[in-house]
Amino acid sequence: MAVRHRLIRRPPAEVWAVLADGARYGDWVVGPDSSREAGSDWPELGSSIEYTVRLGPWTGTGKTTVRDIDPPRRIELEADSGRLGTARIAIEVRPWGRETLVIVDEHPLRGPGAALHNAALDVLLQLRHRSMLSRLADTVENSPSAPALR
Repeated sequence: MAVRHRLIRRPPAEVWAVLADGARYGDWVVGPDSSREAGSDWPELGSSIEYTVRLGPWTGTGKTTVRDIDPPRRIELEADSGRLGTARIAIEVRPWGRETLVIVDEHPLRGPGAALHNAALDVLLQLRHRSMLSRLADTVENSPSAPALR
């Protein structure tokens, strides 16, 4: 299991606004080359975002579905990577004074990824989460909605 956190210098409502905007998914999620809502009700329970991943000449598609949600505190997603299986990704948004503590907890759920889950995979997930949380912080903190907290 890979758990990582990041303090974002904006209030929780601003962090949640980015998480709840399906059009901004590609701004902070590491991996997708392009993404699109599979319907117009993101992030309602059962709604999905479809995405394309490109690695050199290889192109793959996937889908992320909302499995549980408690706005504006928590969203739990299931990312389906086809033959690689699925992963559970829980994102928790906690007030931290005037700022926000975001906690990401991800682990393989089904398929070969779950069967072959090991410490080396967790290291890769930690690296991905570090980048993803940095991108989320940049996206939220550089949004024009309000001045940065100090």
